[in-house]
Amino acid sequence: MKLREIYDRIDARYPKRLSDAYIARFGGHDNSGILLMDAEREITGAVFSLDFSQGAIAAADKAGKNLIVTHHPAIFFPVSSLCSDDPLGARLMVCMQKGIGVVSMHLNCDCAANGIDQRLAEAAGAWDRPYICEPVEDGGYGRIYAVRERSLEVFVEDLMKNLGANRRFVYGPLDTKVMRVASFCGAGVDSNAIAAAKQGGAQVIVSADIKHNFICDALEAGLCVVQLTHYASENFGFKKIYQSLKDELGVPCEYFEDPFML
Repeated sequence: MKLREIYDRIDARYPKRLSDAYIARFGGHDNSGILLMDAEREITGAVFSLDFSQGAIAAADKAGKNLIVTHHPAIFFPVSSLCSDDPLGARLMVCMQKGIGVVSMHLNCDCAANGIDQRLAEAAGAWDRPYICEPVEDGGYGRIYAVRERSLEVFVEDLMKNLGANRRFVYGPLDTKVMRVASFCGAGVDSNAIAAAKQGGAQVIVSADIKHNFICDALEAGLCVVQLTHYASENFGFKKIYQSLKDELGVPCEYFEDPFML
C-alpha cells in the first residue's frame, strides 16, 4: 500500500478541508497532511501517536512500521535548519535515516464529526446534541451540552476515569451542581469561549493549557474550570480515530500512548 493511498483513506474520513475551512472562518494556523516521505513510498505499517515524539519513532522502528500518523503536526512552522541537538531536528533526522514517513491530522481531527472535540464531550458525559461554538460543515470546535446532574467533585472523578487521565487542576467549589458543560479540546479557552459557555448555561469549562487570566475571568463569570493536560484532553479522541481507521488502511496499525503525559 502506497502512502498516497493510505493518506487518501484517512482524508476521506477526516478531510483536510475541515482544517482549511476552520482557518478561513475563525483564523489560526495549521500544517496537516503528508509532512515527510515520498507519497509513492510503499508502507509496511503505521503507528498512531498524538505527538511526533522519540517514543513514537522508537515504537515504529521496533515494530518494523515505516509510517507515523500524528494529531499534532510534526512540522508546525517552517524549519530553518536540521540539527541533531535540536529536538525537532533530531526527530526529523532519525525518521529520514530510518525511512519513516509522517502524516499529521490536526484541526481536521479536532473539528470532524466523531472527531477529538466531540469525543471529549462524550467523555464528559454529554447526553444531548451539543451546541457547537465554532461550526464547520457538520462538525466544528467547542461544545456546550447537558450532562447528568452531579457535584463538580463527582463530575471530575467520572471525567478522569473516562479519559484514563491522572492530572488536572480544578477551580471552583467542589459541591457546585453541574448540569451543563462547555468543553474545548486542547488549548481552546479564550474570552469568546468563556462568553459562549456563560451564555450556554454551563457551570463548568473543561479544557487544557488555559491562561491564568482566562481562569480568573471564568471564575468571576461564575464558571468552574477543569484544566486537563493537553495530552489527556485529546488522546482519548485520537485513540478513537485510530480505532475507526486501523482496519481500513490496508496495513498493520498500532497505537502509541505516553502515560507520563496523561
